[in-house]
Amino acid sequence: MGRILTEKDVEAAVRGGSVYAAGGGGWSDHGRMLGYAAVSIGRPELITIDELEDDDWVATAAAIGAPASTTAWEMQGVDYVKAVQLLQDALGEKVSALMIGQNGKSSTLNGWLPSAILGTKVLDAVGDVRAHPTGDMGSIGMANSPEQMIQTAVGGNRAENRYIELVIRGATAKVSPVLRTASDMSGGFIASCRNPLRASYVRRNAALGGISLALKLGEAIIEADARGGHAIIDAIVKTTGGAIIAEGEVSAKSVVYTNEAFDVGTITVGRGDRAVTLHVMNEYMAVDDAGGNRLATFPDIISTLSSEGEPMSVGQLQVGMPVFLLHVPKTIIPLSSSVKDPSVYPIVEKALGISIADYALG
Repeated sequence: MGRILTEKDVEAAVRGGSVYAAGGGGWSDHGRMLGYAAVSIGRPELITIDELEDDDWVATAAAIGAPASTTAWEMQGVDYVKAVQLLQDALGEKVSALMIGQNGKSSTLNGWLPSAILGTKVLDAVGDVRAHPTGDMGSIGMANSPEQMIQTAVGGNRAENRYIELVIRGATAKVSPVLRTASDMSGGFIASCRNPLRASYVRRNAALGGISLALKLGEAIIEADARGGHAIIDAIVKTTGGAIIAEGEVSAKSVVYTNEAFDVGTITVGRGDRAVTLHVMNEYMAVDDAGGNRLATFPDIISTLSSEGEPMSVGQLQVGMPVFLLHVPKTIIPLSSSVKDPSVYPIVEKALGISIADYALG
């Protein structure tokens, strides 16, 4: 039997998802808005893959874009619901459950509102336990597939007449960039529903249990809240099985928004031979020490925490701010087939000018 998601689960999903956001992953307030709306108007239900029949349809609910404070994005809860309805209309069949492409400040809750309104279940499966820059990285092995997929996108800044509804069919790698362009045109952030696949395929290819991981982490953070920042950081380290690999003040930040709707650049923490460099493409993709040795690489979880234990996004970090760098190796998290897919790495390696695939696929 599934777990009915309630009001207390909203904050846990946002707080846990924020650590897995890896410097990206949306906005906490957007996540709370989605979660509280869902639990107040319906009974969103979290289920495991075992509760679905093999041929049930599962689609991915996602938000696309890099909504830095520089863009005029607007996304309403109803946009996520409309994206699912458009996909079901195009498919001609009901979608039984929604998974998500990644955890994040809001993305952990992307399937909750459609569940409350349409009755689709929230599947405890993710395309990637942590957040990542491209849809392909959460596409559970569809990135290189020639198979025709359906993808929808809904949302945009209404006041500026940027609202878009889009239904597109094609191979995932060919249509994903179209959704990213739509996101940019809509104001930088858009709701999507995509890649309806059979539950049997999802069972073999998704990172199962990824939403439960975020909820469990969030519950541990909330439990530590009253004891202050150090207790919260300890709870995050203990619950994730990770380690704090660096701490210090942000000494340099060079991140730019590209017209492909990515935030790209580097952030340096600490100075001199204790400095570490974080490579950013929306999220933290790799960390090097002062000597250029690699300390962490996607799909490891890499997260920056304030001294209060709050996960800081790339956009929140300012020079002079003290941070703790959390690292959770990929060996202790469930991995989807899309993070083991060689075709998803060239775009990131080209943008960052570093190697990622060697580690990710090793």
